[in-house]
Amino acid sequence: MVVAALVQGAGGDPLGTALSLAVPAEYKNLIEEAGTTCPAVSPNLLAALLTQESGFNPKASSPAGAQGIAQFMPSTWEKNGIDGNSDGKRDVWDPEDAIPSAAEYLCDIGKEVKDVPGNKQNNMLAAYNAGSRAVHKYGGVPPYRETQNYVRSISALADTPTGRKMTTTEQAATAINAASDELGTPYSWGGGNANGPSTGSCCSPKGSSGKNIKGFDCSGLTLYAYAKAGIALPRTAAQQYAASEPVKPGQKRPGDLVFYGSSPTRIHHVAIYVGGGYMIEAPRPGTSVRFSPIDSMSDLYAVARPVRHTNKEI
Repeated sequence: MVVAALVQGAGGDPLGTALSLAVPAEYKNLIEEAGTTCPAVSPNLLAALLTQESGFNPKASSPAGAQGIAQFMPSTWEKNGIDGNSDGKRDVWDPEDAIPSAAEYLCDIGKEVKDVPGNKQNNMLAAYNAGSRAVHKYGGVPPYRETQNYVRSISALADTPTGRKMTTTEQAATAINAASDELGTPYSWGGGNANGPSTGSCCSPKGSSGKNIKGFDCSGLTLYAYAKAGIALPRTAAQQYAASEPVKPGQKRPGDLVFYGSSPTRIHHVAIYVGGGYMIEAPRPGTSVRFSPIDSMSDLYAVARPVRHTNKEI
């Protein structure tokens, strides 16, 4: 679960404008300091990692047993946790210990996988998620869907250009109209791209295949709709969250993306908010693109606004 150059924002902010907006003020100094632990780690990368791991929730815990803001497994914490605030104890639930520990651990595993072929940052992140042994075994990022999505999501967030611009109301309207034109299009697992509906792939967690169905899955629809507005989104729902700017529930507006799941790494659904408490979505196998209330699922995680990435495609 846990190398980019330091990104300077306006006014010399080491976190950069893009990430300083999302980093809680109480953790900013910790991240700035810990993010210079070694050349392989930057404040941007560390902030992206914590966003992905816990959304900066120091009380976060996972079904697998990961704990705290940096989601250390107990055995990993026992071996690698440090007393970051020098209060005489190592506490995985204390961000003053966990954040510096995450940086130290990244530095250590970065050294462990430095000779593995491929992108060094990707290999380091994969080792944080799946372990250094797996990275060595596969000669790079392991072929685990969770680990591959994890690496892509953190890299997309960490490498987001500073000074990024939010979508305009005109672009949001274009995206909504594009999605609305697809009402009734079948759901296809893995289906949909920037050009429109397409046959999908196999298989969903429940075994559904999109190989013989031309249509959209949830993130395929949002990707297509925003491509019509000139905005490139990543492919999966979790990656789209990482590449968007969270907004407070009371500040959502039509065109914002609505995400469902239990954490940044466990987002399983995305839709486009259209106003009045409704969204347009490609819900699940056996359904088609439709309007639904945003409270039709109980695990609404966040609302976020797509960002115009003008410097490079995600």
